[in-house]
Amino acid sequence: MKNFSDLTEQEILALAISNEDEDNRIYRSFADALRGSYPDTAGIYDKMAEEEIGHHDMLLDLYRKKFGDFLPLIRRQDVKGFVTRRPIWLNRPLGLDAVRKFAEEMEFETARFYRRAAQSARDEATRDLLTRLAAAEDKHEKLAQELGEKIAPTARAAEDETARRVFVLQYVQPGLAGLMDGSVSTLAPLFAAAFATHDTWATFLVGLAAAVGAGISMAFAEALSDDGSLTGRGAPVMRGAVCGVMTAIGGLGHTLPYLIPHFHVATAVAFAVVAVELAVISWIRTHYMDTSFLHAAFQVVVGGVLVFAAGILIGIS
Repeated sequence: MKNFSDLTEQEILALAISNEDEDNRIYRSFADALRGSYPDTAGIYDKMAEEEIGHHDMLLDLYRKKFGDFLPLIRRQDVKGFVTRRPIWLNRPLGLDAVRKFAEEMEFETARFYRRAAQSARDEATRDLLTRLAAAEDKHEKLAQELGEKIAPTARAAEDETARRVFVLQYVQPGLAGLMDGSVSTLAPLFAAAFATHDTWATFLVGLAAAVGAGISMAFAEALSDDGSLTGRGAPVMRGAVCGVMTAIGGLGHTLPYLIPHFHVATAVAFAVVAVELAVISWIRTHYMDTSFLHAAFQVVVGGVLVFAAGILIGIS
């Protein structure tokens, strides 16, 4: 890799040309990925891509006048100081907020590069072009920051609702399924062990095993249930990870109190934690699943109480 300060003027122009071509392709990728769900935003990225092509052609014309047709291969990853860009455009579906933030950072970095390049340029025409391009990238950065405001309010509202649905499909639903399974299904083995042994450490180990085992099982079940290509539920690995982690968290919540060495104190705390878990699950279902709180609470509490009672009855029998 080369230091920026060691680049020749020819290499700086070649790097700028390569950078503009890359930016154009990134914006095209964003537009292509967003067009189905967010057509207005996709249209803006199409326009930004066209502007990047215009910048590319201006730089290439200047380069040819000064150095001829041979264009050395030099890219951003060949120069120290350039931030490595995560290839988020390869993911499907793309998150709207993530794309907007990425575009803002990309334009800020490009504008900074042009300013530094202009300061080191000796040729007046090169310095003038780089300065103008820095100003153009500043406008792009501002456009990326205000992207939501450039879209008609009705279209923006529709896109926000689509983004919310995608978030619910990809994260809330698998997370909620995991939290419910971890919170409810581990109640029976945990409290059966607690009331059968009155040993807090043994109870903790049973609860830990149940939570971890349930987390692994739910992670694989969710990941293998759907590849997300038709349902839009996202990458199986991500869904499985979200579901598995939330399952383990749901089981660990009422298991951790049994680290307290006093059985009755630990059990009382575990009871309180169970109540909090069921309330959180009811709130999530109300907030994201359009279910009334009383309806959600009734469904969750009834199931939780039945499993809870089964564990205690088995433990004391």
